[in-house]
Amino acid sequence: MNPETLTQTTLSSPATLGVGHFLSHADTLGSTLLVVLLLMSVLSWTLIVLRVVDRWLTKKRGAAFLLRFWNAPSIDDVAAELKAASHRDPFSLLTQEALQAQAHHAKHGVSRLAEAGSASDFVIRTIKKTLDGIGLSMETGLTVLATVGATAPFVGLFGTVWGVYQALVNIGLSGAGTLDKVAGPVGEALIMTGLGLAVAIPAVMAYNVFTRSNRVLAAQLDAFAYELHTLVAMGHALGGGAAMGRSLATDASGSTSPANVQRLSPRAAQV
Repeated sequence: MNPETLTQTTLSSPATLGVGHFLSHADTLGSTLLVVLLLMSVLSWTLIVLRVVDRWLTKKRGAAFLLRFWNAPSIDDVAAELKAASHRDPFSLLTQEALQAQAHHAKHGVSRLAEAGSASDFVIRTIKKTLDGIGLSMETGLTVLATVGATAPFVGLFGTVWGVYQALVNIGLSGAGTLDKVAGPVGEALIMTGLGLAVAIPAVMAYNVFTRSNRVLAAQLDAFAYELHTLVAMGHALGGGAAMGRSLATDASGSTSPANVQRLSPRAAQV
């Protein structure tokens, strides 16, 4: 923007000042910052919508699978259902991986280092790896939301500082130092700060909501993983009484010790 245009912008009447006037008279740097804020806003809102839809579908599908799981006559019926239909929720994925690990170890035994240990140990390792993979997938997009929430206010503030600098320089060149000639352009430059906050606030709120939702889902998966391991590797559900106690105490028989069960999902202690 040339000096004459800047001078005219600075000396515009208060009635002509506003968001539209500011956007139409922004220089190259100001326009670049506006584009950056616009891209941040579009990216954050796209991630927010996608994550909300994905979390709603995950919750719905997970609840439906758990209802069928706990009402199934046996673990073999659950395995048959998983083979017959595709399930796309963390609980069914965890169940499928655990069942496949148990079947693989029963068929091939210990032929590689990856299969070392008892069937119970192999299932535990598989469940741990699956939980880690699910945890990573749940964090998709959170880094972007955190970055937008942290940097958007500073991008807007940079635009405000640049706008105030330009306004004051041109006021000094014009010699019009009255309050109405100063307050208008300086106040107009604050629009960039407002835009930066408007971009950052939804991103920060969404980040906090999704982080909390991830912790809740991780806790539910940890609890389910413990019971799933008991059903798959030990052959019976929780609360098996004395038989369960004997199996836990007998490591030589290939079952899981209490220490191994406690190590099943270390994230539970962090939620």
